[in-house]
Amino acid sequence: MKTVNVSLVGVGGQGIILTADILAKTAAIAGLEVKKSEIHGMAQRGGSVSSQVRFGDSVASPIIQDGTSDILVSFDKLEAVRNAHLLAEGGVAIVNDMYLVPVTVSSGQQQDVADLDSRVAAISGLKLVDAMKIATEEVGNSRTMNMVIAGALSVFTPFAESDWLKAMETMLTGPKAKLLEVNKKAFALGRAAVQK
Repeated sequence: MKTVNVSLVGVGGQGIILTADILAKTAAIAGLEVKKSEIHGMAQRGGSVSSQVRFGDSVASPIIQDGTSDILVSFDKLEAVRNAHLLAEGGVAIVNDMYLVPVTVSSGQQQDVADLDSRVAAISGLKLVDAMKIATEEVGNSRTMNMVIAGALSVFTPFAESDWLKAMETMLTGPKAKLLEVNKKAFALGRAAVQK
């Protein structure tokens, strides 16, 4: 199969790296070659974080060029607008319906973003998911927001749901194993959110 490019973007602490790791593991379980790269920025201070995952029969480089992401996954609306240039024509943008006010805005160093919602709405192939609401109200655990997003992402990948679940099981081991069931629930609700 041709190489598929997935860019995951957001803010530190949202579980972007774990989501990217699970995607990469899923592709490996499906027997594909996988390459992954990430940029942490000032992750500990609510700064931008991005991870890129490429999978296919043969993957030459881990880096995704601008305008070539088949899927853009954004954990925050502002990051979706900032990274819309990564999306390929005809690509899918899975965007968490959430806006975290940047520190530079809350501290008065910068103006807030004007017309954010209309700028998000203009992104082609947009699939808006209220992952925090689903995680908080339906799963009962706000920390599963990233697995809601992973579930939404899974619908647009060529992998069986069972491969995703197997990847989650291999990643959530040791002390994290007790979180497996709640994360599986979040994943299933994320899938359902974009299949409606």
